[in-house]
Amino acid sequence: MEVKCPICAKQVVWAPTSEYRPFCSKKCQLIDLGEWAAEDRKIAGKPAEDGRPTEFDVEEIEAMLAQQSDDFFKH
Repeated sequence: MEVKCPICAKQVVWAPTSEYRPFCSKKCQLIDLGEWAAEDRKIAGKPAEDGRPTEFDVEEIEAMLAQQSDDFFKH
């Protein structure tokens, strides 16, 4: 199966051998990461009932990440 790279629209084979899938290259992967970090990309969410943003418990997130295998952070 092939998909379009979300950054440059180049065709990418969707397979375990595609190291950067769904991106075509490390460059596109890093561009995407930069856009997320700059908050240019966001996932729409349901607003809190009182209209305020949901607060995150940093310690809870860190605990969840600590439980992940090393492979989780490679892709």
